[in-house]
Amino acid sequence: MIGVDLPKRKALGKGLESLLPRVQASVEETSPRTADGTPRQIPLGHIERNPYQTRTRFDEAQLGELAASIVATGVVQPVLVRGLANGRFQLIAGERRWLASKMAGKETIPAILRQVSDEQAMEMTIVENLQRTDLNPMEQARAFDRLSREFKLTQEQMAQRTGKDRTSVANFLRLLRLPAEVQGKVEAGELSFGHARALLALENPETVLKAAQKVAALSMSVRQTENYVQGILHPEKHKGEEKVKEPLDPNVREARDLLQRALGLKVTIEDKNGRGRVIIEYSRLEDFDALMERLGD
Repeated sequence: MIGVDLPKRKALGKGLESLLPRVQASVEETSPRTADGTPRQIPLGHIERNPYQTRTRFDEAQLGELAASIVATGVVQPVLVRGLANGRFQLIAGERRWLASKMAGKETIPAILRQVSDEQAMEMTIVENLQRTDLNPMEQARAFDRLSREFKLTQEQMAQRTGKDRTSVANFLRLLRLPAEVQGKVEAGELSFGHARALLALENPETVLKAAQKVAALSMSVRQTENYVQGILHPEKHKGEEKVKEPLDPNVREARDLLQRALGLKVTIEDKNGRGRVIIEYSRLEDFDALMERLGD
């Protein structure tokens, strides 16, 4: 059977620097830090927002709580910045702390100054966000897409930079095929990552949109969505086999779901007394190529 238990990368949780040893080795310290490693104080007004920031939504209530904490105890962890040609600075990591410090009425913020390239800055921004507060699925998808388009990174390279496996990266990128309105529902939390992947089996944008609206309106679970999509794809077969599928062995059903989550493709397992077949469906050549790469690992 196709491998489902993908090896877990152990990078997450070890800190931003350990995730990017290549960046760490090439970065030069340019700030006048003290002997004990204390970062410098930089005026908030001299710092510009990171153009590579992958997060587009910030919870105002959480920012308010962080601002209150900063008023009481200050900024515990310094932000990371890089110098610009005009003498100003650009954020690499720590936008929530920067925004909350402004909200708290602070004039300066502790910052560590680094000299990094655009690619390194974007990589560090993505990793920093993934480590602290999960980006929503669409923010992650767009971040990986930018790494691919602007910095020509392969899926394997993106996986290495962020501590994710290549299959996850591929699945996030596939979300960008969804109609814009459906992407908005995923970004707003009306549909989960699992719902979105199930809807991807529907190729027609209008069909995807109608299905997404119904799934959201009825608050369908991911499994209900998968069954609903199957009914759209194979109405006559689904109608005739609906009762036959219901008593599917729980172990077979679990194996099917694991395969679908791992491959990001529709999987059907036909089983009779321990004998049967596994059917993997794909709708694009890119999906087939990704599947063949996965099977070759």
